[in-house]
Amino acid sequence: MELLAALGSITFINLILSGDNAVIIALASRNLPPEQRKKAVLWGSAGAVVLRIVLTMIAALLLQIPYVQFVGGLALLWIAVSLLGEEKKHDVACKEAASFTEAIKVILFADLIMSLDNVLAIAGVANGNMILLIAGLAMSVPLVVFGSQMLMSLMDRYPIIIYIGAAILGWTASKMMVADAAMGPILEAYALPLEIALTVTVVGIGHWLKQRSHSVAADTEGAPAFRDSEK
Repeated sequence: MELLAALGSITFINLILSGDNAVIIALASRNLPPEQRKKAVLWGSAGAVVLRIVLTMIAALLLQIPYVQFVGGLALLWIAVSLLGEEKKHDVACKEAASFTEAIKVILFADLIMSLDNVLAIAGVANGNMILLIAGLAMSVPLVVFGSQMLMSLMDRYPIIIYIGAAILGWTASKMMVADAAMGPILEAYALPLEIALTVTVVGIGHWLKQRSHSVAADTEGAPAFRDSEK
């Protein structure tokens, strides 16, 4: 059951965090002929799978070093808060490719620089289990390619999905911190209260940031109309 739960967590986290990556794939291959577009999506996705597996295996090995897993947990907490508090942008490293080869390069480069959150989260859930890590990635990446657009629509319609994702990331981050070789013995006695407290804190701070960002956006949009009414 623990193995299945971890596998499910890897798949869900990958879906939540990879929506922008799927958009990148779509945009990069947008200008290609239909036949090449399908090939670019398939080959680009396949390359991204291999790249992500290698990066995640490296991350999983690095997390075995004392204090690294604790710091990784702190970084994942920030990623979890940002998932709720910020609007994700996918235009940072994306451009529409003019050729099949260029599309593959754009997809791989974008996936490389945008996959830190995925790599860290999945390495934390796998907790050094390479078979679980590879199986989870192999299962979840096809779901990301074909299902993330639908999931993004669902997240817009049902924001609770994002909150669940942030909670899973917060819980994973707290377990990473407790499992650290150096800090673990100190935190182990308080493991469960710490995991619950950090998960609730992540969701709470993320919700507050989300509300504040919406409030600032509303004030910005309403300001010109207010000044016009004064005139």
